[in-house]
Amino acid sequence: MGLLDVLNGMQNGPRGQPGPVGSGGGMSPITMAILGLLAYKAIKSFTGQQTTPASPGASPGSGTSNAGLSGGAGSVLSGGLNDLLKQLQESGHSETANSWVGSGPNKDIAPNDLANALGADKINALIAQSGMSRDDLLHGLSQYLPQVVDQLTPQGRVPTEQEASRLL
Repeated sequence: MGLLDVLNGMQNGPRGQPGPVGSGGGMSPITMAILGLLAYKAIKSFTGQQTTPASPGASPGSGTSNAGLSGGAGSVLSGGLNDLLKQLQESGHSETANSWVGSGPNKDIAPNDLANALGADKINALIAQSGMSRDDLLHGLSQYLPQVVDQLTPQGRVPTEQEASRLL
């Protein structure tokens, strides 16, 4: 089972309920929220580490955040995952985050613990992006984020940009 299998499995939303009739197609709100979270974390990670600005259209390697078109998805996944795990660890959830990366069973995280770790600003942005209620968003993230992180770390570590690109 790959990452896309996990994301496709979220098609019916965080609690498995199908949406209203005629709402098919596209990503589920929780899938959008997870991908949005990883993208946000990647951008934050890249801008915090950037030593020289990369201008639009710059060649790969001209800035630390520019990975080129072929490595873009891998950069987002790898950088976003690194930043997310770091934030969870810094908020007192090291054991939980490490279980998602490791080869053993994934430890659960309570929705409110996840909300505290991510911060109100990010939660509010994800609510706006996904259109979900706060409770549904946090329940869905606490349910699916461990699975997504587990799939993104098949060797028990955060993948490189190139490895992450191959996971897609």
